[in-house]
Amino acid sequence: MTKRVFVASEFAPLRTVVVARSQIRISDAGVMSEAQLEARLAILPESERVIARRLVGRDHAEAMPERQKAWEAERLALQSVLEKHGVRVLLPSLLTESQKEAGGKFGYSNSYVRDPWFTVGDVVIEGSLRSLHRRREVLPCRELFAQEVLPSDCTYVAVPQPDAAPIDAKGPQVGPFLEGGDTLVWGKHVFVGQSGLASSESGVAFLRKLLSPRGYVVEPVRLKKNFLHLDCALGLVRQGLLVACREALVDGLPEVLRDWDCIEVSEDEATRLGTNGLPISPDVYVTDPAFQRIGDAIARRGVKVEYVDFTISRAFGGAFRCSTQPLWRE
Repeated sequence: MTKRVFVASEFAPLRTVVVARSQIRISDAGVMSEAQLEARLAILPESERVIARRLVGRDHAEAMPERQKAWEAERLALQSVLEKHGVRVLLPSLLTESQKEAGGKFGYSNSYVRDPWFTVGDVVIEGSLRSLHRRREVLPCRELFAQEVLPSDCTYVAVPQPDAAPIDAKGPQVGPFLEGGDTLVWGKHVFVGQSGLASSESGVAFLRKLLSPRGYVVEPVRLKKNFLHLDCALGLVRQGLLVACREALVDGLPEVLRDWDCIEVSEDEATRLGTNGLPISPDVYVTDPAFQRIGDAIARRGVKVEYVDFTISRAFGGAFRCSTQPLWRE
């Protein structure tokens, strides 16, 4: 397949994609206050919060080796479905020992490739992550940038390094933080989630400064504070069809999407990542069998639904969109 870097929309035919690895060590106990930790864990269902607390300061593969194997198998199953549909799949590097050590007490992550960088049109953007154990999550993808991005006819930029501030700091100058899970692309319109847990106002300002001269509209979308990213509340399936949890959207659906056919997702389903499926094309969509109801509703509208069990991936707060990063959708 010809190499190209361009993302036209959330549902344009997927041609090249990066699928995430499965490495994580959550920050040590005491790095965050109990209130700060509770705010981060609030995005998870209660059963997953219990597991997350057990993993504080521990590498998942060492703490739960059998569960680690099952987690890796989920990503391989997704890769198999993507390749079945003709998608070229790339993988980040595994974290080096020096990269792990650099995380220190803050920990490390190489588990949700959607957030540390993203592509809008022909612009590849390294983001800036608010979670302490994820601050260096872009590093395992740098080799892919050298292979795929630098030789391509595209722009490659990075968000400025964020200011040192408490993880729960608020205000227009905080960050800048800008995360791919908040960033949904629909042609020349880009939606950016704002929950206070991830992308910040200054991150949105950076993206608007970058993309406006290229003809893009960058629209912030306010989220309830227990939803980490926009893709945990809203997903574009194809032109005119979306899945959404209205309870999570403070101001309702963005006005330009209000005449779309909306498959309603409950807050409970959304907390379990019911909106976080992955369109392979306007005609094929991937989700978890836990969301059969949503999948059936999508299938009734003429879209083929592929099911992959992502139970463990979802337990960490991310599903199919979180686990993939398109380089070419066109």
